[in-house]
Amino acid sequence: MRTLVDWLLLWFVPRDPVSRRAYLLSGLGLAAFKVAVEAVVTWWLTGRSLTLAGVVSPSFAVREAAMQGAPEWFGWALFLWSVPFIWIALSMSVRRAASAGVWPWLGAVVLLPGVNWLAMLALAWLPDQPGVAPPPATGAPPPSSTLVDLAALRAVGAALATGGLAFAVSLYAFRSYGAVLFFGTPLVMGMVAGFLFNRPVPKTAAATVRLGVGVMAVAGGVLLAFAFEGLICLAMAAPIVMPLAIAGTVLGKWIAEATPATLGHALPLILALPLVAGAEALSTAVPERCVLTTVEIDAPPEAVWPHVVSFPDLPEPDDWFFRSGIACPLRARIEGTGVGAIRHCEFTTGDFVEPITVWDQPRRLAFDVREQPDPMVELSPWRHVHPPHMHDRSLTSRRGEFQLVPLPGGRTRLEGRTWYTFDMHPQAYWTLWSELAIHKIHRRVLAHIARLAERR
Repeated sequence: MRTLVDWLLLWFVPRDPVSRRAYLLSGLGLAAFKVAVEAVVTWWLTGRSLTLAGVVSPSFAVREAAMQGAPEWFGWALFLWSVPFIWIALSMSVRRAASAGVWPWLGAVVLLPGVNWLAMLALAWLPDQPGVAPPPATGAPPPSSTLVDLAALRAVGAALATGGLAFAVSLYAFRSYGAVLFFGTPLVMGMVAGFLFNRPVPKTAAATVRLGVGVMAVAGGVLLAFAFEGLICLAMAAPIVMPLAIAGTVLGKWIAEATPATLGHALPLILALPLVAGAEALSTAVPERCVLTTVEIDAPPEAVWPHVVSFPDLPEPDDWFFRSGIACPLRARIEGTGVGAIRHCEFTTGDFVEPITVWDQPRRLAFDVREQPDPMVELSPWRHVHPPHMHDRSLTSRRGEFQLVPLPGGRTRLEGRTWYTFDMHPQAYWTLWSELAIHKIHRRVLAHIARLAERR
């Protein structure tokens, strides 16, 4: 019988091998606990229940119907809540693969949507193979600083080569910003770096973690230096890729110290990354999403309507979000009236061109989006940055509307909606950023309309 401390050590400290029984009990128990907590909190916040499809589906969009109406912080809370479970699944799967006599590198596939459940079932089914994961050698002399430096250079170089291959094929061959790129690539880069850094002479855990941070810092510097990405996108990706790279180096250290595996055993995994990225690009659906923001105005709908159709210059933004380069609304003008009129919503990066599809004065104004500008101005030492997600319109606004709902006392509830698609994965993470940006744009515009209507 394990104590709670024993279980916590098994889950969070990559030290001991993992038996089939421990893997199965941990997987079933922690999955049930995680789902139960999420279901209760979702029901408490929204009054809706999670379905079985929403729990097991690799697409986060399936469970979003139950999350509609939840506070904005709920998505970020779910992301942070999932981090320790991701580490447990990853750490135990790598060690379980070693205990089952297969390549420990293959445990990393538990992070790939669509195959993670099958991988975990296979690892739980394979019998234990005693002796395949020998303990690390003891009594090794401490490495000299020269050996440490050479090992670090070799590790960083191999990790960058691994990441460069996956990055080039994913983005420029398949035009895919998928879960393989943001989950699989930094993890495998970290595992390669951690393995080479600790083979043949083990290094300290602190030095290995610093190596993981350094690998991602150098990779980000290369992308920035060659104008492949800007600073804003790198900062947005950091909460995913940095922890995964660090986790990968820790697991690579364990593989180097506790198993007879070689780097050659990792080659199928490294070469499979671009292929899996291509399969993901062909099979991943991009759902249409809707963002709703509301404001109550101390004026009747008839006084609000003219400022919905068009409005003069907004004040200079004081929000750090817009000052960092995110597209910021400036003013709106309209050509014509009624259905077929063309509304121009001017942003710092260009104009949204919006043909009017519904003109129900003073209740509802709806429009399509025919043209749209870049979603941001990238921070970069170069004048022109060339990330594919900017040119391919990964974030695409489809349509929008304003609804004016009369309230007692001559007041109005103004509702702004935007329907959009975002072709970046994992959607559960990237849409946290997109919806934060759209809500901020909505609030800036709605607050301006409210000021104008109440002043009138």
